[in-house]
Amino acid sequence: MAGPEGRDLGGRLAGYRSARRIPAPSEILTLFSEVNEILATEDPRTRPRASSGDPGGLIYLDRSLPTALLPDIHARPGLLLAALGYRPAGRQSVMELLSAGAMQFVCLGDYFHGEGRVRRRWKRAFDEFSDGFRTHTAMDEEMTESLAVLMMVASLKTTFPARVHLLKGNHENVTNESGGGNYPFGKYAYEGAMVLDYLQLRYNDEVIARLYEFEKRLPLLAVGERFIITHAEPARFFSREEVVEYRTRDEVVYGLTWTDNDQAEANAVERMLAHYLGSDRAERALHFGGHRPVTGSYNLRAGGRYVQIHNPSRYIMALLPA
Repeated sequence: MAGPEGRDLGGRLAGYRSARRIPAPSEILTLFSEVNEILATEDPRTRPRASSGDPGGLIYLDRSLPTALLPDIHARPGLLLAALGYRPAGRQSVMELLSAGAMQFVCLGDYFHGEGRVRRRWKRAFDEFSDGFRTHTAMDEEMTESLAVLMMVASLKTTFPARVHLLKGNHENVTNESGGGNYPFGKYAYEGAMVLDYLQLRYNDEVIARLYEFEKRLPLLAVGERFIITHAEPARFFSREEVVEYRTRDEVVYGLTWTDNDQAEANAVERMLAHYLGSDRAERALHFGGHRPVTGSYNLRAGGRYVQIHNPSRYIMALLPA
């Protein structure tokens, strides 16, 4: 069974999952003040410091623990709850294993923006946006789910700071900025602009600033025993120094969060594995990511060394042994 910490968290997560309205400003400010402080002070042995003194973009996972890897969530709080409730081999749940210090949990990013399952909702929300959000029923539904996911992952990080790691994806751009490796986002509508307008309508600048800080503090790359993890396939080889210094290297952020299929340099994955794991461990290692949708459970690229696990129509999780 999960300890008191895990049981309390489980209740909070279920509450976010069943929410029918967006969180209160004070709730966001309290939680994201806490999670931002945790992200700003992570152990440098786990997350090496950049030259600025801030934690860099690289996470070294605990090699002694199995890893639960969750792909792009995209405003699906049910995916997160299902993953935490899953019982590997029918024994303890992922949440119970986290509580017991027997597992670590990594999210691939893209917490906001429902995708194809809600394309019609985005069309209705766009009509609301075009009318200045005088009505906003569809956008209320979208943002209730997106913010529920954000509150859930932030709660996980604050409860298990050393065993939960949240990577940045290309959808982590709450201000819809162009710069810092980010680009304004639009797929089914003008999602980036619509989210920012909605947040400005419902919250104050301090709330938006706290969410922006959270996104900017997220790392880009996690290194395990025989695997590495990034949101997207690496556009090219990126060294440790580049990833650690990602705050001043826009190309690194863009190249690890935005790469489309067939845009990466041919040997980027192979070089990344060798660089971060060493030649011995890299020989049978894999690079995991999401970002681009797959139709089944996973898709293999880069000669079978890069594993995509993001299926927006299914609940997918990868379980990686210690």
